[in-house]
Amino acid sequence: METYGAMTAESVSEILKEAGAEVMIRAGRSDSYSAPREFSFEVKAIFPNGMGMNVIARQFNYRDPWEGKGRVNDMVDVLLLRDGTLTPLPKGFPWFQGIEEECGLDEDKLREVVACVRKVNPKLYLLQKMTGDL
Repeated sequence: METYGAMTAESVSEILKEAGAEVMIRAGRSDSYSAPREFSFEVKAIFPNGMGMNVIARQFNYRDPWEGKGRVNDMVDVLLLRDGTLTPLPKGFPWFQGIEEECGLDEDKLREVVACVRKVNPKLYLLQKMTGDL
């Protein structure tokens, strides 16, 4: 069984800040025991190139029974935004090809996605639209 490093709103925020993004955090949890996995955290970021990311940990994973100490966020989902709208990346990138959301990312994959998005030249959208590739 693979073990992943736990991610928190703060650790995800730090990854995004290191990549040069402006970041906003929202975290919380349902107080009702009947819905213990409702919401964990959300981190929104915008990069200097205008690309945005919304990183969401929708539920907790449990490493031990009865919610002892093992509540962690091993994986997150990432939505890609451009001009405030969901968007895939232009062709030629390893992520977000034909989709606006990458799901179930561990910390290493999240770092790869962040590195990819921060390098995107938004003019590629215009170029690929002109050539019919987008």
